[in-house]
Amino acid sequence: MTIALNTALRNTRANAIKTDIDKGGAAGKFRVYSGTRPASGGTATTLLAELTYSYPSAPSASGGVLTFSAISPEPSAKATGTATWGRAVDSTGAFVKDFDVGTAGADFNLNTVSITAGVQVSCTSAVITEGNP
Repeated sequence: MTIALNTALRNTRANAIKTDIDKGGAAGKFRVYSGTRPASGGTATTLLAELTYSYPSAPSASGGVLTFSAISPEPSAKATGTATWGRAVDSTGAFVKDFDVGTAGADFNLNTVSITAGVQVSCTSAVITEGNP
């Protein structure tokens, strides 16, 4: 069953994600992984890269859409592999949300999903659309 949410509720849900990423008054991280994404908040697979959100991570959501501000690249990827999913964590490393990754049309778009250890990994866009699929 598909649900429909009013715009105020969609904005509230998106802004709650932003608030959690910004928790602690410092920039959160976006971790890029290879392998199968675990159940929400579950044990992660191979960490390929760790990018840093701006602080604050995004302006307030509008129309149920949260568009993240610039995200600093990972200057030197930690491992080689294919990026298959990502995880937002706050400044203490606490789980916030898991995301789909890709090069276009994903929640979190990267310059490439073919990550090579030691090579820069960049975010080209990161957007969450809450509710009303």
